Amino acid sequence: MKVLCVNAGSSSLKFQLYDMPAEISIIGGYVEKIGAKDSFYTIKHEGKKTEIKRVIKDHAEAVEVMLEELVNYGAVKELQEIRGVGHRVVHGGEKYAKSVVIDDAVIKDIKEFSKFAPLHHPGNIAGIKAMQKALPEAVQVAVFDTAFHQTIPKIQYMYPVPMKWYEKYGVRKYGFHGTSHKYITEVMQKKLGKENINLIICHVGSGASITAVKDGKSYDTTMGLTPLDGLMMGTRSGSIDPSIIKYMIDEAGMTYDEVDDALNKKSGLLGVCGFNDNRDVEKAISEGDETARLALDMYVDRIDRYIAEYYLELNGEVDAIVFTAGVLENGAETRESIINGLAPLGIKVNQEVNNAIASFKEITSGIITTEDSTVPVYVEPTNEEVMIIRDAYKLCK
Repeated sequence: MKVLCVNAGSSSLKFQLYDMPAEISIIGGYVEKIGAKDSFYTIKHEGKKTEIKRVIKDHAEAVEVMLEELVNYGAVKELQEIRGVGHRVVHGGEKYAKSVVIDDAVIKDIKEFSKFAPLHHPGNIAGIKAMQKALPEAVQVAVFDTAFHQTIPKIQYMYPVPMKWYEKYGVRKYGFHGTSHKYITEVMQKKLGKENINLIICHVGSGASITAVKDGKSYDTTMGLTPLDGLMMGTRSGSIDPSIIKYMIDEAGMTYDEVDDALNKKSGLLGVCGFNDNRDVEKAISEGDETARLALDMYVDRIDRYIAEYYLELNGEVDAIVFTAGVLENGAETRESIINGLAPLGIKVNQEVNNAIASFKEITSGIITTEDSTVPVYVEPTNEEVMIIRDAYKLCK
């Protein structure tokens, strides 16, 4: 069975076609800058990457281009071979604790949850509607980023604000990157042969979140009502004193929207040192840039703080700490700095193994701590697309 994974953003469309149940990736690609004059798309097939410049006015046209190329590359002979489509949807509120087949009621809910994810949901909805029109016979499935975190206890997800804010407006911690955290949990359950596993999963890429997994379920996570909360990230501030917002409005004459935009797009590593990519930060440090060093030290410090907090939440009963996503799958220096900060917990880095692991090297995963460490630290590549495809396949059947 052919199943398609679709991740539609505000101005992008990523896709991957799989042969199921073998989970074999046939073809993938992404459309960028939808609606702009310099839009383009890239196709990845049989180890080759091809980029084509083309004006693509909206998501409907992006879907047309994608489906045309699936046929052109021989991934499918006819579109009817695609039996299911799994859509990544950022926010499922409290209503969705698992993936669901999309109908009118689900689309209505996704629109309603746009208030929590205004940057993401319009693109999600546009992608869904375009796919429904293009493949009316295929089963369309919504896979929610927030779903895995619906097991978090109330003591963890409630904020100490007026109860009415929660009861009437849904103000609470929802958490994100759930598809990745769920994937890593399942991988580690198999690796360690243990169902009721306790983990601290560090998903650190451009966006970043850490999740405490207790007995195989999400128990706490760093992102909150929105993906802005928690860790310092590439361009997001993470947790700050909320009074800063009013202070900057009063003192700098900024509007609320300008402050919000700055906290989401101009803060984090970028705000402190001018670079949002971890590789650029490390390069600047090697050239003696003290501001870049400060930025990375702040970044690592916040990761260590949350690991320590979740270590206590799990009563010190942690089967493994797992590093995943772009920065921690590849950044040996950053991984080492994080582990050095965990020395009071009895965790020590194995430099030789750590330096040998990266997604672009022969070894892509493994334990990067010494044998006498109190908790092993694993590097494990994530695969959100596979999780989306698996859920879509189950519901297609």
